[in-house]
Amino acid sequence: MQFKTISDLETRDLGFLIGRALKGGEVIAMTGDLGAGKTTITKSIAAGLDIGDYITSPTFTIVNEYEGRLKLYHFDVYRISDIEEMYDLGYEEYFDSDGVSVIEWANLIEQILPKDKISIDIKNLDEWSRMIVISGEGAGFENLEKELKK
Repeated sequence: MQFKTISDLETRDLGFLIGRALKGGEVIAMTGDLGAGKTTITKSIAAGLDIGDYITSPTFTIVNEYEGRLKLYHFDVYRISDIEEMYDLGYEEYFDSDGVSVIEWANLIEQILPKDKISIDIKNLDEWSRMIVISGEGAGFENLEKELKK
């Protein structure tokens, strides 16, 4: 699925719709250039999960946890130097939970991501416009695809 957003508001609206559609257990692998909007979409997914907390990028802590309709595990793996850091963190417990795991810079840990994931790739078209490509496999992606096509 491809979505072209032409404003920050449209990008946030798409993230909110994604959050609303999630049922739990999804792993969302996000990629895109620096400043493409990965954290913006994550914040909007959190809003769609009824999370009222202020969402910040876990740049130095690797993962932040939030409570809402579903738990949100927000990973930023930009600064990991070795995949072993993910093992030390116990990433499997997050990925295998009933919560939602959102991973920014997911391409850096591609080898440990589950096959059944939702991939979101964001490309800057200009200052405000984005091309957002959502793909994946498994029940989580199929449910999201059905909901976003309504």
